[in-house]
Amino acid sequence: QVQLVESGGGLVQPGGSLRLSCVASGSIFSIYQMGWYRQAPGRQRELVAAINSGGRINYSDSVKGRFTISRDNAKNTVNLQMNSLKPEDTAVYYCKVSASISIGASMRDYWGQGTQVTVSS
Repeated sequence: QVQLVESGGGLVQPGGSLRLSCVASGSIFSIYQMGWYRQAPGRQRELVAAINSGGRINYSDSVKGRFTISRDNAKNTVNLQMNSLKPEDTAVYYCKVSASISIGASMRDYWGQGTQVTVSS
């Protein structure tokens, strides 16, 4: 099994910054993709940013130029630096990891418990 622990959420004023971190642990053989999703009240969960094992990055258009995703493969960690935050960034942010737990095992998705980000004055 793979466990994900997220940290770094909180309350910040518009224009401020936050940094989210997610650490994956457990019986991990390989990790393909690590990423962040968010879900605001009454809305569907959406991709914020993702990075694969080759370093290819995908950002939502709404966060391009403001958010930066990074990954530390040695520590099985993915970070999301969020700058110039806006009230519309308010949501629960979830870490997602696509990983396999042994040689020959299928890749599957694992989700963190979510961390609240609130942008408000």
